[in-house]
Amino acid sequence: MPYGVCSLSNLTRMLPRRAVLPTTWSVWPCEPADGPTNMAIDAALLAQAVPGVAVWRWYGWSAPTVSFGRNERVAGRFSPDSLAKAGLTAVRRPTGGRALLHAREITYSVTVGLASEAGWRDAYDAVNHILHGALRHMGVDVQRAGAQPPVAPDGPVCFDLPAEGELVVEGRKLVGSAVWRQGTRYLQHGSILLHDDQAMLATASMQPMDPIPPAAALLQMPGIKDAETARATLDAAVRHALPRDAIVTAFTASASLLEEIDVQHRVFTNADQLWRR
Repeated sequence: MPYGVCSLSNLTRMLPRRAVLPTTWSVWPCEPADGPTNMAIDAALLAQAVPGVAVWRWYGWSAPTVSFGRNERVAGRFSPDSLAKAGLTAVRRPTGGRALLHAREITYSVTVGLASEAGWRDAYDAVNHILHGALRHMGVDVQRAGAQPPVAPDGPVCFDLPAEGELVVEGRKLVGSAVWRQGTRYLQHGSILLHDDQAMLATASMQPMDPIPPAAALLQMPGIKDAETARATLDAAVRHALPRDAIVTAFTASASLLEEIDVQHRVFTNADQLWRR
């Protein structure tokens, strides 16, 4: 069942956070890659997620890329030509939500096998709790956004406004996330902005677009001076924010995962899949 966090409302907390996420974690820092490769890796991790183990992946983008939500309608809004003229590439996410520009950011993904009684909102809340704690540990005055009016999946772009539970600084979105649950397997991934590049989406739009409100960005925050320091500090802060009994190891990709990535890569490089709606 699909979910786009950009359009969430009425988040409920049904289970304690520690009952949702496991205590065994693997952390996988990846080099920047193109859109299909990044989405193929996340989709492969989702396909192989097992109960009791979570994978936290850090990554970036080798070129400015627009990602569309899994079921977002983009026909008449964007096209291959309009993106190319703006110097952008595109990919369709395996998760829900709305159009998002990936450029100068730190991207995260969390894949985990959930207990059957755990709701996806519980997992979303739990992952955001970790991110909130990590950013606060870094000295970022980040808050959780309150209830928001419902937004259609085909409505404004992701960083137009925060959804309930998303992370904001002085009302401006800092972290944009999207999720997908497939049976007991759960994927959440999102952008933690270093710079606010979201206005570039307007240059790629085929239709006039309302100005995108300014977003928050890590390199605007006191004490965070450069991207490499921000990445290292955020990684350490996330590890600090994991449950105290968490066992954290370095991730090693298995042969079966690499095979699954190849399979998924063919999906995400398919133009028909990208422009199907």
